[in-house]
Amino acid sequence: MSILDSLRPAPGLRVLVSAGGAGIGAAVAKAFHEAGARVHVCDIDRAALDRLSAERPDITSSLADASVLADVDGVFDDVQGSLGGLDVLVSNVGIAGPTGAIQDLRCTDWERTVAVNLNSQFYFAKRAVPMLQASDRNPLLIAMSSVAGRLGYPYRTPYAATKWAIVGLMKSLAIELGPDGVRVNAILPGTVEGERMNGVIGARAAAMGVSPEAMRAEYLGKISLRRMVTLEDVAAMALFLASPAARNITGQAISVDGNMEYL
Repeated sequence: MSILDSLRPAPGLRVLVSAGGAGIGAAVAKAFHEAGARVHVCDIDRAALDRLSAERPDITSSLADASVLADVDGVFDDVQGSLGGLDVLVSNVGIAGPTGAIQDLRCTDWERTVAVNLNSQFYFAKRAVPMLQASDRNPLLIAMSSVAGRLGYPYRTPYAATKWAIVGLMKSLAIELGPDGVRVNAILPGTVEGERMNGVIGARAAAMGVSPEAMRAEYLGKISLRRMVTLEDVAAMALFLASPAARNITGQAISVDGNMEYL
């Protein structure tokens, strides 16, 4: 195999992307599909799944709340039925969580952020690992964290805490599963262009008492390249990690962020 060939994921990989109906998840699902993979996604948003299905009928899907264990079990039943096994899991579920000073945050918002962002990672890994251990196709678990998983993030403590925890889970699983040939890595997206980031900027601007335009300029000023990343940038990293060229890359928290210097 040439070096150029090794940069492409092997065709026919069986891939599950959680929260794959829109945003980063949909971009990752489409990228794997275009690379010849068989892809299944799940999402809590029925409309998003319908839109993806209309665009990519070959991508199968499940409606599920990733913070509910019974729903996750249903997803894996569907994966077994549609794909017959699993080679790659992209565990992508996440919410922004509340914005505010810690003394003002509601405990219910903290608990919901932990349930969605962190518990889902555990639920999906628990079900996926036996299937990945049975794979002989360079099996891989990608945990989607955030630049907030390597930097402090004032006024976004629930989000940052869960994203740091995802990195700890990933590094521990990489050691645990390495002898079985299963690789585990985390992708840490930075400021990703799109509606979700617009909402984050708006909420943080309100919390800080500044305009959204000023807050956007502040975000860009923290990035060495002075630009946001795209959904496709993140999807490209996922494809690379699933390629033969990355067969010895495990236990890594890989930032795709233009070098976010601070938050």
